[in-house]
Amino acid sequence: MKNLNFSPLKKLEIILEGEHRAFATDLLDRAGVKGYTIVNNLSGKGSQGFHEGHLMFNEDDVLIMIIAAVPEELVNPILEGFAPFYTEHSGVVFISDIQVTRLVKFRD
Repeated sequence: MKNLNFSPLKKLEIILEGEHRAFATDLLDRAGVKGYTIVNNLSGKGSQGFHEGHLMFNEDDVLIMIIAAVPEELVNPILEGFAPFYTEHSGVVFISDIQVTRLVKFRD
């Protein structure tokens, strides 16, 4: 592919219980995140044991992952917003360095 310009961003992978989806997406929206992807029905093993990814009763009873690509300057404000939440609830935020080809989709 010719003429690709790569731009560095941070990828946030936010894992939490589905019942807290509105809290997380509201926090991201208020921080100025341009978009995100939500993956439902996660399975995995963590400090609280194994978690099945199938729907038990409703979408609030499963783990979800919200994936967002953000400029580095948004990472700390977002993490500060999640800090009080994670003192009361289970979950985690993974942060990694990525590069994107269409920066306009992620910044103003």
